[in-house]
Amino acid sequence: MAANTSDKLQQLKELLAEVTDLSRAAALLEWDQETYMPPGGVQSRAEQLSTLLRLSHVRFTSDEVGRLIGELEDELGGRPFDSDEASLVRVTRRDYDQARKLPPDLVAEVARAGSVARPVWEKARHDENFGLFAPYMEKNVELNRRIADAIGYEDRPYDALLDRSEPGMTTAQLEAIFAELKKAIVPLIADIARHADAIDDRVLYRGFDPDLQVSYALGVVKRLGYDLERGRQDKSTHPFSTAFGPGDVRITTRVSRDFFNECLFGSIHESGHAMYNQGMGHDIDRTPLWGGASPGVHESQSRLWENLVGRSQPFWRHFYPSLRSVFPEPLQGVDEEGFYRAVNRAYPSLIRVEADEVTYNMHVLLRFELENQLLEGTLKVKDLPEAWNALFKSYLGLNVPNDREGALQDIHWSYVSFGIFPGYTIGNLIGAQLMEKIHTDMPDLDAQIETGQFASLLGWLRKNVHRHGRKFTPNELMERATGQPLTAAPWIAYVQRKFGALYALHAGRY
Repeated sequence: MAANTSDKLQQLKELLAEVTDLSRAAALLEWDQETYMPPGGVQSRAEQLSTLLRLSHVRFTSDEVGRLIGELEDELGGRPFDSDEASLVRVTRRDYDQARKLPPDLVAEVARAGSVARPVWEKARHDENFGLFAPYMEKNVELNRRIADAIGYEDRPYDALLDRSEPGMTTAQLEAIFAELKKAIVPLIADIARHADAIDDRVLYRGFDPDLQVSYALGVVKRLGYDLERGRQDKSTHPFSTAFGPGDVRITTRVSRDFFNECLFGSIHESGHAMYNQGMGHDIDRTPLWGGASPGVHESQSRLWENLVGRSQPFWRHFYPSLRSVFPEPLQGVDEEGFYRAVNRAYPSLIRVEADEVTYNMHVLLRFELENQLLEGTLKVKDLPEAWNALFKSYLGLNVPNDREGALQDIHWSYVSFGIFPGYTIGNLIGAQLMEKIHTDMPDLDAQIETGQFASLLGWLRKNVHRHGRKFTPNELMERATGQPLTAAPWIAYVQRKFGALYALHAGRY
């Protein structure tokens, strides 16, 4: 007896659930490697990850999955575009066609290379010695080229990698976005530099007890909506968020006694990612629909909470009294207005994750350009630190003192993950565009934040972004949520308005 459509959907879901379980098991091993695994476990962990991800890839790209997708495409042709069934088949088809282009051995090699490279990156970063990491970076560049060649591209090899992470985006489109941002940002940075003394941020470096920072940050993200019954926070070299399903979504942070921003804003940032994952529907769990629409959309959630909420004046009107009660000595003599201004001081800095809202996208542009040059062979890995330092001087006017604060500062290049960095800028733009719409829908949002009420904001994001998972491409999601495709205009207007006020810049210009 031939299977009906319902039976075929169930068969496909069962196969996809197995694939998801294997991928999540690998993600759990990766989380452990970043948090608690002893150094001696590196080689075994690399083989474990390689095996799991190879198995996941082989199962997903099986002929049986392809057959079910093809038959269901024919049978579900009349279903609404946004229905779970039509979306599952559409998104699975996109992922399947792309995955079929990657040989299983390449997938395994990528997993193995990333696992082995991470501890070497950590040591090289600690020792401020790019040369230690260079051979592993060479391997990762080669693997990125092989991935791009396997997927195929018409214009630039970066297009192939970009389409994996940001569906529908091209290198040329990104270059146009960055050109628009540079046109707005460069003069703003210059104007702020001329008023650099307007903000004093020395309070942030006065010495804050690390344990108290971690506990305070955890209390804040819980207030924002991060569900600790379905999550936890640990420490890692580079903060991250990871999810093993809607009931287990974890974050990590790092803490410095002598720089307040690192722990709190890092925790808020990662909790934004985590709340996105916690808000996805259980009905799409263990399918390709569960997960962020793209790294850029995911980043929009983290940066919306970190910057548009966490660095806003209403936020600090609410939280500053409690912060001062926890840290009375370092905050002595500093009022709420002074602290708000301090955490928003804009100035060129060396570290991307600590950069202010104005200069942040220049950090991303630098990485985007270097990845393209490495991929196209116009830049050799051995010359990467020198190229990094030259671009940094050109874009941000700073001399990079060492490799730790230069080409070794991000964990991303220890993975085989070119094409991810642009998502941070895309996330900035999406976050501002979403927040513009949220303010239209909730005119009293600032008043809610000032009184510590975040449920309505989280509820809007749950309804318009989180619950959809990967049903829609980033542009489709933005059209549905805001009524227009991705645009840089709201973000540009936001930073010009906010920092124009903070630095008392010429009102007519901003």
